[in-house]
Amino acid sequence: MKVVVIGGSGLIGSKLVKILDAQGHEAVAASPKTGVNTLTGEGVVEALAGAGAVVDVSNSPSLEGSAALEFFETSTRNLLAAAADAGVGHYVALSVVGSERLPDSGYMRAKVAQEKLITASGLPYSLVHATQFFEFVQGIIDAATDGDTVHLAPVLIQPMAADDVAAAVAEVVVGAPTYAVVEVGGPEQFRLDELGRSVLEAQRDPRSVVGDSDARYFGAAVAERSLVPADGARIAGTRLDEWRTRASHGR
Repeated sequence: MKVVVIGGSGLIGSKLVKILDAQGHEAVAASPKTGVNTLTGEGVVEALAGAGAVVDVSNSPSLEGSAALEFFETSTRNLLAAAADAGVGHYVALSVVGSERLPDSGYMRAKVAQEKLITASGLPYSLVHATQFFEFVQGIIDAATDGDTVHLAPVLIQPMAADDVAAAVAEVVVGAPTYAVVEVGGPEQFRLDELGRSVLEAQRDPRSVVGDSDARYFGAAVAERSLVPADGARIAGTRLDEWRTRASHGR
């Protein structure tokens, strides 16, 4: 099957393309780097011609609310129109566990808006909600840093490896449309402040982490279970220590 991977040059997309290729599918990495621009529509129709499935793992260049909303709504409308014209049989998009539970976050509101466009499109679809990636925990820490202090809420988080995210998306893409959300998460739960402290200690970073119940998560107030999947989620296999070992060896 021809599968067009929107955002195919990025962290998840490049891994997804490799997985699908190894399974014998024709995976097309579609991104501005390959001449496919979902914002302008350039190359989208040509890329989707003959595709059995399209999977959108692209991300907004900006986490700011209005910019993210413009990106996701414009690109998704362009993709949906091209997918409908091409007769694509399965439209898959990667989103975030807890997106609907964090209305204070402009970025999460943008992801919810993207999902609404997909579910209302009439196309056969599946939505994959993944928990935060191990690879992005550093970004969470940096965003919460004030001077030498990192303020993180002591709420639960269940991060997972980007390799496992790509594998989960690949499984969904080649399956039948679910017309629903498929949640995936890592095998371990942590307190966000404890995870941040562990990451900094492993890197010998001198910053100190303060468990702060009022700390925001990219501008959003977070509750105890805002960032973890519900019961019944698909659970990935890579634990934090295993991921660290792989990362230290460049794998």
